[in-house]
Amino acid sequence: MNEVDLDNPQSPFSRRRAGMLLHPTSLPFTPAGGALGPEARHFVDFLVDCGLGLWQMLPLGPTHADGSPYACLSVFAGAPELISLSAMAAAGWMEGEPGQPDADPAAWQRACLERGHGHFQRHASTADRAALQRFSEAQAYWLDDYCLYQALRAAHGGRSWLDWPAPLRDRDPSALAQARQDLHAQVEQIRFEQFVFEIQWLDLKRYANERDVLLFGDMPIFVAHDSAEVWARREDFTLDKQGRAETVAGVPPDYFSKTGQRWGNPLYRWERMQRDGFEWWRRRVGHQLALFDIVRIDHFRGFQAYWEIPASADTAVEGAWVEAPGTELFRALKASFDPLPVVAEDLGLITAEVDALRQQFSLPGMKVLQFAFGDDAANPYLPHNHEHDSVAYTGTHDNDTTVGWWDGELDDSAREQVREYLGWPQEDMPWPLIRAAFASVARLAVIPMQDALELGSEHRMNVPGTGADNWQWRFDWDMVPADLAGRLRRLAQLYGRQVGD
Repeated sequence: MNEVDLDNPQSPFSRRRAGMLLHPTSLPFTPAGGALGPEARHFVDFLVDCGLGLWQMLPLGPTHADGSPYACLSVFAGAPELISLSAMAAAGWMEGEPGQPDADPAAWQRACLERGHGHFQRHASTADRAALQRFSEAQAYWLDDYCLYQALRAAHGGRSWLDWPAPLRDRDPSALAQARQDLHAQVEQIRFEQFVFEIQWLDLKRYANERDVLLFGDMPIFVAHDSAEVWARREDFTLDKQGRAETVAGVPPDYFSKTGQRWGNPLYRWERMQRDGFEWWRRRVGHQLALFDIVRIDHFRGFQAYWEIPASADTAVEGAWVEAPGTELFRALKASFDPLPVVAEDLGLITAEVDALRQQFSLPGMKVLQFAFGDDAANPYLPHNHEHDSVAYTGTHDNDTTVGWWDGELDDSAREQVREYLGWPQEDMPWPLIRAAFASVARLAVIPMQDALELGSEHRMNVPGTGADNWQWRFDWDMVPADLAGRLRRLAQLYGRQVGD
């Protein structure tokens, strides 16, 4: 990133900031309050008390049963379970307060959302009805397919679109027209939920921005096979005539897994996407930039070359690198969005070509301190090798907590290297690593909430390459030490990252 971009007052990278990584599902919300209700604002206020100006989170889409936000049912839609029912009641879109859930909170919330939609249909003001119509028209590019996809998926017992009757699987026009007629009520319910999600999200964004807190989102490079986008745009993905994947995405063996990771997402037919000037990508990025001030693109290296795995392979070991048209894509994005407030997740096997692509378009990369030790002084994650155009992290959602890393992943020699490098700190972990992240020359520094709370491995968010017991962590305000805000504010002041008074 050049100095002009860093000094551009319109850029979110124009000043030093620090922030917290916390997905909204990790907030201590109640079912009625929802993640987009009072607890989200409480967390923004907490960040302000800490002198922090960034809230980073994971993708917001509706998830499959495994809960992974990196393989959602749509890359455009918001997860309806984040909706605040109490905020709907306050807006007059629900009769009375929602009350408390029964034994099945998810079913209870769905029933409340349906009641809210019925109330809206009967009692909404002219202005509110017009707002819903404007939303529907503005988002029609993805919304119409998504609503029908979700309604059909529910009608078929939650099964993947690959298992639907062939006319629906293959999007026969007459079958789709009949489905829209038969499932009209369900389609309109889903449309209403997306409308409510956007209103509540943008209200939260305004609340944060008014307090000088930027929202930092996350966008996976790939799309889940069972998703509205793959069903609706099959020609853009490496699928056969029955919709089955021919090749899938993943990464080769690395730090996280000896056999690599076989993600299973169908790969893009890049040559087809390029023919219309990457319209789908421009709409996707534009949608995210309307929701967030900054967007991290997960697995950035896949825009230079991606790991192509035969769909028949059980692991990622049999894959191979295939070049992607990253230069052409980011040239189109840069022409559409100026500035382009995107952070490149450039972790893993990063080559000179990947670095060149990131630098060509002035995109900050990531510097994860847990990756800094165990090598020599040339390790790019060591603070003395950090760059201004980067984001410094203690760890990410894929890492162990810093306490878990210190206690369980490092041997005595590595711990000695960390202590020596950091000047034999007197503080207990994770604070020496938090301090190093704040002290970095990187314009942005982010720490997971688990590190701020000094939590161990049992509190980590995700273990890459595993499919169970991930994405479930949630904190409670009782876990927050009374002196935490003051301690973080002092670090933000000391290293020139404080926002607010």
